[in-house]
Amino acid sequence: MKILVTGGAGFIGGNFVYYLLGKYPEDKVVCVDKLTYAGNLETLEEALKDPRFTFYKADITDRRAIDGIFDKERPDAVVNFAAESHVDRSISNPSVFLKTNILGTQVLLDACRKYGTARYHQVSTDEVYGDLPLDRPDLFFTEQTPLHTSSPYSASKASADLLVLAYFRTYGTPVTISRCSNNYGPYHFPEKLIPLMITSALGGRPLPVYGTGANVRDWLYVEDHCSAIDLIVRKGRVGEVYNVGGHNEKTNLEVVQTIVSILGKGEIVYVKDRAGHDLRYAIDPTKIRNELGWEPVTRFDDGIRRTVDWYLTHKEWWEHILSGSYMKYYKKMYGSGR
Repeated sequence: MKILVTGGAGFIGGNFVYYLLGKYPEDKVVCVDKLTYAGNLETLEEALKDPRFTFYKADITDRRAIDGIFDKERPDAVVNFAAESHVDRSISNPSVFLKTNILGTQVLLDACRKYGTARYHQVSTDEVYGDLPLDRPDLFFTEQTPLHTSSPYSASKASADLLVLAYFRTYGTPVTISRCSNNYGPYHFPEKLIPLMITSALGGRPLPVYGTGANVRDWLYVEDHCSAIDLIVRKGRVGEVYNVGGHNEKTNLEVVQTIVSILGKGEIVYVKDRAGHDLRYAIDPTKIRNELGWEPVTRFDDGIRRTVDWYLTHKEWWEHILSGSYMKYYKKMYGSGR
């Protein structure tokens, strides 16, 4: 099987590349990434040594480039991780989110139709459902929960989901969608909560927490997410949405306090709350458990320690990001071409 992974130099996409290469010795993986600020080719340093792996620097909104890659590679399946994903950035500059997350999805869907790709999978987010009240721990997002977005980011992802389902209904394009809770683990870009807290504590900087830190998220270890996506691509029903959750609900403050406790250092400071900050996310993964037999296997206490250990032993990776030098890695690998 040949799988084309977009956004494979990002956090979850990079982990998915390694998951596939590690689990399926006969498979080939084709990676497409624009290498924007959050795409780090250093993440794929080991994959680039594998003859089963091919990398293309390309923008998913570039129809000519994407068609050229599909024409050459003829993938059996496409897994679309490529997205602008940081909520704060979407609030300050929505337009790039709409372009990449919606129009880029359309370009990929059109390529799948044109070249007869057997499966297109859209990696989405639980943020398309909006949020849940803090005082109703009995409520969870299901696949039937109405879409109710809060930020330009989540609105762009919801729009892409609807487009994917429209292509299934209108053209019969073989699609699936997964909506996951917050991921954490290796290769997580340091602007997001957990890696930001780890790297800030290690660098002796304050640990900024929005508001009172009472907002709740359901945390999913990235390898568990990868296994869920793999199952959906290979065994999921075409035209279906699957929620993927970790059953690890924590307040933001609890997460930060856990990191401080593990590292034995870190000064928490409270900052002005984010505009439109969602209160609580919580996924009900009953459907994927009943249909595909998937359940998360990583407890938060274990996963967060593994994550902290990874950042402690991979300082060069995140220090290159903080210094900006990671952007030079592509030129080192490929020069000015490709």
